[in-house]
Amino acid sequence: MVTIQQGLLAEGVVVSMAKLCRWFEQPRRTVYYRPTKAAPKVRPELAGPIKALIEEEPSFGYRTVAGLLAMNKNTVQLIFQLKGWQVRKRAVGMRPRIQALPSVAQRPDERWATDLCRVWGGRDGWLTLALVIDCHTRQLLGWHLSRSGKATTAAAALEQALISRFGVLGRVPRPFLLRSDNGLVFTSRNYTRLVRSYGLRQEFIPPHCPQQNGMVERVIRTLKEQCTHRHRFESQQHATRVVGDWIQFYNHRRPHQALGMKTPAEAYALAA
Repeated sequence: MVTIQQGLLAEGVVVSMAKLCRWFEQPRRTVYYRPTKAAPKVRPELAGPIKALIEEEPSFGYRTVAGLLAMNKNTVQLIFQLKGWQVRKRAVGMRPRIQALPSVAQRPDERWATDLCRVWGGRDGWLTLALVIDCHTRQLLGWHLSRSGKATTAAAALEQALISRFGVLGRVPRPFLLRSDNGLVFTSRNYTRLVRSYGLRQEFIPPHCPQQNGMVERVIRTLKEQCTHRHRFESQQHATRVVGDWIQFYNHRRPHQALGMKTPAEAYALAA
């Protein structure tokens, strides 16, 4: 604003600062503000490990970094701000939504959620990845990557989840909910018959409301940001190996703020 005023003066036009602020809809206090203290300096022994971790995993936020490095989250957040290392957030548009129950649970094996996403597999083309997550512990219990986007892919992920949790395939000890969207895969006869055979009850979210299946939607976004978008897969076999390694990291090493900065495996061990 001062530069504009000086430019006008050079052309012989005198305009007060108050008028300029009204023209540009800027408060005068922002023009006259001068910081009273110098910006704090960042200690290299603190910034070094943080920089190394976010260079390895650029999508990590300050809470995840603080949990992995066992540092104070406020200190890490301040270093992020001073160094300009914050992760940019996507703009959230305003759209009307139907209200329904969120995808949460009070204990393990009360509600699972499942969904599909697409992964580019190089010479094998587009692949379909099916995921099954426990809505209480946020554990990725089952997953399956294949060239087919049919019900068999989602069924393989569900059966892997049942084996991971209960050790064998068969009817579950206590019926619980399996949440999904209204896609053709999850409403097909083969898939619904399979779900019933294991003693599970399907729960469908309202149409056009993906936030009601938000837990699995969010983990898909995290997987894309931290895994699939950072690799150029050569084949389905290559993608399967990398995705499997990331899911192991997610379950056993990646802390979650909603879990008190514990990993999903630690959260299940405490709740079991």
